[in-house]
Amino acid sequence: MKFGIAGAGLLGRLLALQLTRKGHTVEVFDPVAGPQARGAAGWTAAGMLCPTAELESADMNVFDYGVRSMALWADIIPTLEEPVSFSRSGSLLLAHRADTGAAQRMIRLLNEKAPAEHRPRAISLAELAELEPDVHGPSQAWMLPNEGQLHTVQAMHALYASTHGAVTWHWNAPVEQLTAGALRTRGTVHPFDHVFDVRGTGARGGDDGPRATPAISCRQVRGVRGEIFWVHAPGVRLNRPIRLMHPRHHVYLVPRPGDIVVVGATEIESEDRSPVSLRSTVELLAAAHSVMPGLAEARLVHNETNLRPALADNLPRVECEAGLTRINGLFRHGWLIAPAIVEQALTALNA
Repeated sequence: MKFGIAGAGLLGRLLALQLTRKGHTVEVFDPVAGPQARGAAGWTAAGMLCPTAELESADMNVFDYGVRSMALWADIIPTLEEPVSFSRSGSLLLAHRADTGAAQRMIRLLNEKAPAEHRPRAISLAELAELEPDVHGPSQAWMLPNEGQLHTVQAMHALYASTHGAVTWHWNAPVEQLTAGALRTRGTVHPFDHVFDVRGTGARGGDDGPRATPAISCRQVRGVRGEIFWVHAPGVRLNRPIRLMHPRHHVYLVPRPGDIVVVGATEIESEDRSPVSLRSTVELLAAAHSVMPGLAEARLVHNETNLRPALADNLPRVECEAGLTRINGLFRHGWLIAPAIVEQALTALNA
């Protein structure tokens, strides 16, 4: 079959990979200038693969997608043409003494929602010190098994490198109109057997066409701001993702190769793409320093903002009709659930 994909972010690249490996012809269209242009939300994410922790605000569908995607990532990553850092050594939830009440409420919620083998396990401060020698300050800690992380920037590069010879990529090609079996860019209509719309927040700038009646309309998608910092901290060791249950933000710290620690907050309800604010910088980095004092002499080497695509319920949606599949609303769960979402969409098509 011949497939057209609107959107060259995480979903677009995963779809292109899987479809070409099944022998299909694929063309991808995106308004950015090239494969390294960091417009898609997938570039900015920290890459936490934490299905249990996300149950704080997500439903069991997201959890199930996440568990399945962990297994799929383990299969996909070794087959890519460039290396991608990936681990499944669990994650940690931390709390300071002043935030014990809020932390206990979250733990009760996770225990109620998660299957037994995924529930948080309280660990002593001595166990925490053994697991993470450079973490100091929290009064309570919990281990979340079966969780992990991947390097999102490496993965975006690797997905493209593993498909660029088999896929026709159309850069600087915003989709003006999208209908079942066709995409229009710059006045040219491109016919296909089937079209995927995975533009995220970019879908709002398109036209659904006169005959399309999608339940995911362009107007329903909103952007939720995410902010991250990369800090270079030679000699400071972090072995797995950690989340600090903070009064204002659930601050996360994620290790990356090269002595990099990614610091961020899960969401800010705003469509502002401007640079990171002074308040966010002070609050997030101070919170990170409160559990990893060794970051005091770290160097801030990069900061970034982006908008995650969300629907009203903050849950993902996959909609299929003859000739057209729309996927949107992955919110902050993109890297956690994308492989399973793609698997579901392709299974529905028998593709």
